[in-house]
Amino acid sequence: MNTITNPRRAPVYQQITSALDAMRRCVESGNSEWEIRHAERLDALIGANLPSGSGIDSGTSLETSSTVNRLVFQADYHHMDDNGMYSGWSQHQVIVTPSLLHGFHIRVTGRDRNQVKDYIAETFHHALSHVVEVAA
Repeated sequence: MNTITNPRRAPVYQQITSALDAMRRCVESGNSEWEIRHAERLDALIGANLPSGSGIDSGTSLETSSTVNRLVFQADYHHMDDNGMYSGWSQHQVIVTPSLLHGFHIRVTGRDRNQVKDYIAETFHHALSHVVEVAA
């Protein structure tokens, strides 16, 4: 049963998953023209909707290990010290898996320097939950 009430709008995580699935099916069938189109759609969804800046200064990238049941994003964090000077990076993967109760679950890997993992999880939850127009 589809719970989307407006088929022209969907949460970002569903649109990313849909584009990833379509791209992978094109790879399997050898349809390179549509594979490229779906890859471009994935890049556009990520670039327009997922965190970039505010510490996630290298932006967000989708890892090739992602599947329709497990999205994996790379989102490294640029830390600042008490004086406002940059003090190094921490590397993080954001792993998104389905949840029957909450739509999806987020797990953030890497060192929890300055409790940054909670911030990253909240930031991604908000971005992935955001409902946007579905591309035609």
